[in-house]
Amino acid sequence: MPELPEVETVRRGLAPAMEGHRIERAEVNRPDLRWPLPERMAERLTGAKVERLRRRSKYILADLDTGESLLIHLGMSGRMLVSGVTLGEFHLDHPAPAKHDHVVLHMSGGGRVTFNDARRFGAMDLVLTDREAAHWLLAGLGPEPFGNDFNEEYLVEALKRRASPIKTALLDQHVVAGLGNIYVCEVLHRAGIDPRRQAKRISNARLASLVPIIREVLTEAIAAGGSSLRDHRQADGELGYFQHSFHVYDREDAPCMTCGTQIRRIVQSGRSTYFCPTCQK
Repeated sequence: MPELPEVETVRRGLAPAMEGHRIERAEVNRPDLRWPLPERMAERLTGAKVERLRRRSKYILADLDTGESLLIHLGMSGRMLVSGVTLGEFHLDHPAPAKHDHVVLHMSGGGRVTFNDARRFGAMDLVLTDREAAHWLLAGLGPEPFGNDFNEEYLVEALKRRASPIKTALLDQHVVAGLGNIYVCEVLHRAGIDPRRQAKRISNARLASLVPIIREVLTEAIAAGGSSLRDHRQADGELGYFQHSFHVYDREDAPCMTCGTQIRRIVQSGRSTYFCPTCQK
């Protein structure tokens, strides 16, 4: 499942084709993805201008001049592909239509944005922009890791009474929005904290230290274009490269880059956790 860096990378790739441009024609090629698509979706999108493209947690939001926002969730295999525009040094020509092109947005300026999802685990919805916080996918999300509301005092207060393992606590989207399995493993290794430790058993100073480390890891991952594991691609079709910088994730039995101890893998809440038993206490 794409995490915050992958979604942010896609958002940035979509911006040149979408922000400030009008949707001249919207094609909706099926009635549902993971859930039913909104009624009259093509009609409601056609003619709308995209005023701003945002990210909230692992969701992309395109604010329209109609007062609605297009909510996009990539799911496990969803891809937002851009063509007909120049990104960086390359002009991306329109590809031939593909079998799993479920929603296609023909933008003013000649760009095309295609939502392709072979397994249909992704989602799209239209929500009133001024009421988006109440949307069932967004309601109750915690603060953004790069926002002012996510600070040392907040995180200490949110975690200091939690009996759950710190890994599980950081994956809770009510605590902080957008963090997923990959980056929590990397954050805890960089912080030297054992993922099995109860959050409430960790000192306030160590909990507070997680805030800048979370931002540091996410910033590096975004700069690398995210981690291209399985299905993830950037909006121009390119791979992300942060997986080449993993210190622990998906490195079971490999030597720790800090001390040489073999990286261990355990399962927590149904998810694989990777850590160094020597560096992380």
